[in-house]
Amino acid sequence: MPGTTTPQRERRSRKPTGKPNPPIVLLAGPEKTGKGHEAAVGTASDLVAMTYWLQVGGNSSTADYYGRIKGARYEIVPHDGSFADILDAIRWAISRPPGADGKRNMIVIDDISSVWDLLSDEVSQVGRKRAERRAYAAGQRAPRLDDPFVDEERDLWGHAKDRWGEMLWLLRRHNGPTLLIARQEISSVFENDKPTQHTTRRIKAEKNIKAAVDAVVEFHAVGEAYVTGTHSMPEHWEIRPGWTYRYESVDRLLRWLGYEDAAETRTVIEPRPEAYLEEQFPVPESPQRAPEPSGRERSRPDFGLTGAQAVELIHRALTDKTDPEGRLQAIRNEWGSRILRTIPTRTRMWGDMDADSLLTRALTHIKEESERKRQEQARAGEHGGADASSSQGERDQPGTPPDESGQDQAREHHETPPPQQNAEHQEDEEEPPTEGAVPPPPDPEAEDGPPPGETPEDTTEAEEPQDRPAPAPSAQRLADFAAGRPPKREPDRRTKIALEALRAEADIQARVLMCTLSEHLAPISEEGDPDMIPLRNYLLEQRPKIIAQLEREGHTELAAYYRGAPPVDTQIRKAFAPYFGSAPAGQ
Repeated sequence: MPGTTTPQRERRSRKPTGKPNPPIVLLAGPEKTGKGHEAAVGTASDLVAMTYWLQVGGNSSTADYYGRIKGARYEIVPHDGSFADILDAIRWAISRPPGADGKRNMIVIDDISSVWDLLSDEVSQVGRKRAERRAYAAGQRAPRLDDPFVDEERDLWGHAKDRWGEMLWLLRRHNGPTLLIARQEISSVFENDKPTQHTTRRIKAEKNIKAAVDAVVEFHAVGEAYVTGTHSMPEHWEIRPGWTYRYESVDRLLRWLGYEDAAETRTVIEPRPEAYLEEQFPVPESPQRAPEPSGRERSRPDFGLTGAQAVELIHRALTDKTDPEGRLQAIRNEWGSRILRTIPTRTRMWGDMDADSLLTRALTHIKEESERKRQEQARAGEHGGADASSSQGERDQPGTPPDESGQDQAREHHETPPPQQNAEHQEDEEEPPTEGAVPPPPDPEAEDGPPPGETPEDTTEAEEPQDRPAPAPSAQRLADFAAGRPPKREPDRRTKIALEALRAEADIQARVLMCTLSEHLAPISEEGDPDMIPLRNYLLEQRPKIIAQLEREGHTELAAYYRGAPPVDTQIRKAFAPYFGSAPAGQ
């Protein structure tokens, strides 16, 4: 099939640096063969500054005990056991500054088999929860824990592999060595579905783990380990074909891998599958469409459900008088959270969010209204007023529908408006709402009109009472007055837009440099949040460092864009979205 032979963009080739990457080493073996002990001994190497140890899983509980090893230098990084917090602990360890002598830090994860077990347990629990919701929607008995569980949620395993890939993506951003400890199982080799006398070793982790590391060390027993895979050159380690190389120590292995000559950062270009989606499913620009925050959402495929349709489904379920919570759960069960998160929605009351967040917000609203109604009933019971109880009973009658006039007005573009022949009669029957009554649920589709319980006449400032006391001055205004400083004026709309763009650029710079936003802005944040001019000047001073980092990582186009960006770039989040979107989704 003929294709285009002319290059589509300007490129510049480069010569190889000849430097190895900061190594990722896999220490695998059966239980109690000394893997963790060897990692603790390796922290005493003079090639590394400090080691940050992440302990994951109930089986890995020796990090404190191994601190007795002579010369060991490491600190344990705490986390709450969830995968999200484990990832954040890795980010924190990566962002630690190097030693005073410029030596880099090392990261130890003991063990990654427990991380894969965690992701597998997440798949099992979410799959069982989906089965319970399907049974509830069909009116059937929910599955019990002792029932056999049939895994039919293939998308969950794909999501688990994405989350595993996000962890490896973070570790590849570390500029020092990384030790991954994994359990290894010895199992029989099957032939024609029958076990044979031969055995094989299988690492208990994601099956492509060996391809993601730079060296593999397999422990057979205490004090017996062999290097079974490595990236190395003869000037660092002369490897001969057919020879078996016995493992000596972490320090010796790092020298064999050429770590003393390693590059500052790992040279890697992550694949971007979303780029193909951008080609196959282009999203046309529309002035009426809300700007989408990331490249992943711009490249979402068509699932047959638009944002307006999702809002309509959630609105109908929210206003259902029999079982609104069950209908909302049925929507999530039918479409799935993974698809709903890719569909943007816009509502007047709750703003811009994806359909899954809108559905969660609607469920929260139902619970809040139910709790508010319960408290109203409790207060009415305490007062014991007959009038209050009778009015509450009238409001609780199932035959009394809520006032939906505002909802019909907001949905006139979806349905034919009802005839107005009885408008006068309806107007005569309307009564003012009882004081303390529970307001009807908000219409998530209502993008026009005043908020609930407020008419256009009430919003006129000239008709409001003018004898109200002035608002109390804020603490900042009092502090400015005491110090003799002039009070700060409220910034105008253009200033707010510029500040938002500068804060977005500061957040992007911090993420590229693998540090927190507060650490990045610490030099100009001694007296609180920096003003716009100091913040702009500081970010401009940091741009050359960010551009150099992007060029080292191979993002030359983004570096060129950032080099020519204006001092205040309102489109910077959209420009950097593909860069951060190259990591597997998990935020």
